[in-house]
Amino acid sequence: MASLDVDRSRLNSAKIAVGVAFAMNGFAYAGWLSRAPAAREALEVSAAGFGLLLLCMSASAVAAIPLAGPIVQRLGPSRTVLFSCLSLVFGMVVLATGVLAGEPLLAGAGLLFAGVATSTWDVAMNVEGADVERRLGRTLMPRFHAGFSLGTVSGAACGAAAAATGLPLSAQLYLSAALTAVVMIFVVRGFLPHVALEPGERPAMTIGQAWREPRTLLIGLIMLGFGFTEGTANDWLAISLVDGYGTSETIGAIGFGVFVTAMTLARLVGGHAIERWGRVLVLRLTAATAAAGLLLVVFGDTVPVALLGALLWGVGASLGFPIGMSSAADDPARAAIRVSVAGSVGYGAFLAGPPLIGFAAEHYGVLNSILCVLAALTIGLAASHAAKPLPSPSR
Repeated sequence: MASLDVDRSRLNSAKIAVGVAFAMNGFAYAGWLSRAPAAREALEVSAAGFGLLLLCMSASAVAAIPLAGPIVQRLGPSRTVLFSCLSLVFGMVVLATGVLAGEPLLAGAGLLFAGVATSTWDVAMNVEGADVERRLGRTLMPRFHAGFSLGTVSGAACGAAAAATGLPLSAQLYLSAALTAVVMIFVVRGFLPHVALEPGERPAMTIGQAWREPRTLLIGLIMLGFGFTEGTANDWLAISLVDGYGTSETIGAIGFGVFVTAMTLARLVGGHAIERWGRVLVLRLTAATAAAGLLLVVFGDTVPVALLGALLWGVGASLGFPIGMSSAADDPARAAIRVSVAGSVGYGAFLAGPPLIGFAAEHYGVLNSILCVLAALTIGLAASHAAKPLPSPSR
């Protein structure tokens, strides 16, 4: 992105705006996922069928993310986030209507819109966050992603409260959509001004060039491994507790809340860990923690042990994606394109995960099926060396 001198107070305002953007994205995302069992029941679909519904969102997200980099380069993060927010709100309304009518096809259509919006919003706010982080000279990306996690905590809490009080999922989605739209219309005004390319000026990098960079692709594999680890918990943790342990929907939502709360707290302190030990060592330590938590969830035998596993799983899944985003955005002139390419690889986890676990659950049960997260962690671990910072950004 083009260079622009901004005073520190403006940067601090932008830092707050980016944090809120992450939080609202997480709030909208988690509100319905925390009530996945209610959605499955209202739509009357099997585990495999629900996996296909989740595929609608992840497939559209993966399809849209390669376009996100050029869009951000042209429109700037602020306008991209705003347009993406409105698309997400529309998708949530369609999803709510599908759930209310008991129509899986309509719900799937809403998830298609939500997927496109999620990926473009994600790239835009990460590019903006990396720009603010770089200008302030501090490791802020884990805290921005903690904002996302705080949003998911709030969404999960709302989901648990709605489930406990009997509020229909459709009503919850309508209310969440309205709140998201109102907040984000004001928040994007706090983003840094965007300087567009001059007429005839060529961008520093094209999508094709980024796809031929080994480091960018390896960063994508880091994001794929840790994204699969995080996404599996987002999509299936509540259901695995309900089905595998015979608990209530409320306990399932609480388990999901434990996961995202642990992930949030780890991201709040993760910047200090990265500055002290470096990106690569932190990635390796968190991968081991996530594996331990997963094994406790699957083999814990009791709900308290499974909830402890959810906590460790959340800590372990916390820093892989923000480290990947920061690594891809090390060079400001090429940040938008590299983030979109690495994100395209990373979002493959969200494309493959839901149907893979859904189909496996039909034969082996949800608890046993989520063990495939161990393979994803191995991939992220093998590529972790690519997260080393670039010696100096090229201009």
